[in-house]
Parts: sequence; structure tokens; C-alpha cells
Amino acid sequence: MSEVIKCIIVDDEPHAIRLLEKYTDQLPQIDCLATSTKPLEAIRLIEQHKPDLILLDIQMPDLTGLQLSRLIKDETKLIFTTAYSEFAVEGFELNAVDYLLKPISLGRFIEAIEKVKSRNTSTQPARNSAKNEDYFFVKTDGKNKFRKIDPEDILYLESIRNYVVIHTPEEQIITYNTLKHFEESLPEESFIKIHKSYIVALNKISKTDNHEIWLGENSLPLGDTHRREFFKRIEDKKL
Repeated sequence: MSEVIKCIIVDDEPHAIRLLEKYTDQLPQIDCLATSTKPLEAIRLIEQHKPDLILLDIQMPDLTGLQLSRLIKDETKLIFTTAYSEFAVEGFELNAVDYLLKPISLGRFIEAIEKVKSRNTSTQPARNSAKNEDYFFVKTDGKNKFRKIDPEDILYLESIRNYVVIHTPEEQIITYNTLKHFEESLPEESFIKIHKSYIVALNKISKTDNHEIWLGENSLPLGDTHRREFFKRIEDKKL
């Protein structure tokens, strides 16, 4: 993603679009490329402009924001906007960056945009360095707060909603990120995904059976879809 976040606003209420446009005009780090009150028209606009971010209302005629989000490519970030808090869980399960409850204040909007920036900031150093260097940085809570991580210290990584918990022998480090980004950036020869929610360091595994793996006293589930590849890797390291 470029330094300026390019976005599209989709909402069936024109006054809601005007408010979000007003907010984007006040922030130099975000540029609104287009708006739409019609979800089906929004699909064409998304294909045309290829935005970095979509500000997407949930309750709309013809096609809900949740339905529309399933048609959008994974690399496009989503922030849901709605007057209904009951959609929050499903919104985050769709890997939305944030969920804004109407009426949306400028402060809350800025916070959501900072999350978009943080997700990319915390991802990019790992993508560039973890495969080639002996450390990388992840963003933690607070403005411009980063933690240096040595891959050799990692026991396993755990995905919890839109966060990843990095488990080491001494502590747990929480970063706003996705497990997919770490799977793509950590050294393939040293780490393996064993479950939709877990990546483990191969050299930290003490024992395993058909359903669980152990890292010392900690046991983690071995997912059905990952079992075959896991045991293939184990066989490759067998004496």
C-alpha cells in the first residue's frame, strides 16, 4: 500500500457519505477516490479504482455490506460502518480492520485509519526482514511502539481475531496483524502452520501424536487440514 490510503465509501445514506467525505478531506493520509449509495455500482467502482480501503455500510438494499465484502479481494482493507452493533462479531470474522458504530466521531474515524496504517506498518518489516535477518519488528499498542523479535525466541504464534499473540518462553507479545502475514514472512524451514490458529517453531516441538503437538508442557491442537503436511515435515527431519 502507498503512503496515502486510497479509499471508496459505500453507504446507502447520502448524509453518511458526506460525513465520511468530510473526515477524509481533513486527513492528508487518506484520499477518497469515489463514493456510491448502491452496492452493485460499488462493485464496478472497486474494480475500476482498486482502492486500498473500503468504508462499507452493512445494512443496504440489494446487497448487504457483509455480502459485498465476500466479493472483495483479500488485499483490500475493510472498515465497516453501521448503526447496528450486533453485526460487529461477523464483521471482525471477515477480517475487517475496524467496525465504526454510527454516529461516527472524527476521533473514532482517525483511530480506525491509524489501525489501517498500523496493520501495514507491522506487516511490512516482517515481510522484508524475517526471512533474511535474525530479527524483525512488530507494532504493539500505542503510537509508534515497536518490539524487536528474534525468530529463535518464538515458541508459537496464536491468532485471536485480528490479533496475533507471539509466545516466547518469557512473555506473550500481542500485535495487530494476521496469522497469514507471519506464515508468509517467517522462515519456511523453521516454522509450520499446524492449525488455522497456530504456527509453531519446529525446533521447539518436544513430542507429537496424531491430534496434538507439545512444546514442553504446552499442548496445541493439530488440525485435520494441516496433519499431512506436518508429518511430512517431521519425516524429513527424522534420523
